[in-house]
Amino acid sequence: MNSAHTESRPDTRQHIIDCGHPLIAAKGFVAVGLAEILSAAGVPKGSFYHYFPSKEAFGVALLENYETTYVQKLAALNAQPNLTGAQRLMTYFESWVESQRGDDAARYCLIVKLSAEVSDLSSAMRDRMLAATQTVLRHLADHIRAGQADGTIGNPLDASALAQWLYEAWLGASLLSKLRCDDSAFIGAMERTRELLQLN
Repeated sequence: MNSAHTESRPDTRQHIIDCGHPLIAAKGFVAVGLAEILSAAGVPKGSFYHYFPSKEAFGVALLENYETTYVQKLAALNAQPNLTGAQRLMTYFESWVESQRGDDAARYCLIVKLSAEVSDLSSAMRDRMLAATQTVLRHLADHIRAGQADGTIGNPLDASALAQWLYEAWLGASLLSKLRCDDSAFIGAMERTRELLQLN
């Protein structure tokens, strides 16, 4: 462990978050001990506590960082002028499926991974995840409104209500895909999504 090197790095806090993310995405929050995070990051315990007063505080910071990165991806999708509202929305759900496949834990959705595990253990982490879901819902509703405006989404119901239903359905599909170890729940979610939105 080269503590002298890591201590001199100006982005040590971000480095610790980046190293802890794949561990927690793969194993869960409780299963990953502080020693494992320190070993992966190559930092001493004192350096960790300099940035995070507790493991829970680290968890909140991890979720904040994940939300920031996630929202940047949503904003990039919104910025593509060549896509219709429906195409943006379906591209989002296609990327959702891809993020849950394979062995790259860093791509896994932390909300899916941690919500059931930590909601009863940490109100701070639960609140952070809930705030993140509200941000995602606003982006999804924007996609739906854009699709309704350009005629590619035929369902005229309230965009926020449609976004809520879709997000909850896709969270459920993510959990079922883990239990079944296949894509059947995602295939069903994609079919129901197209039917609900009345894609044109």
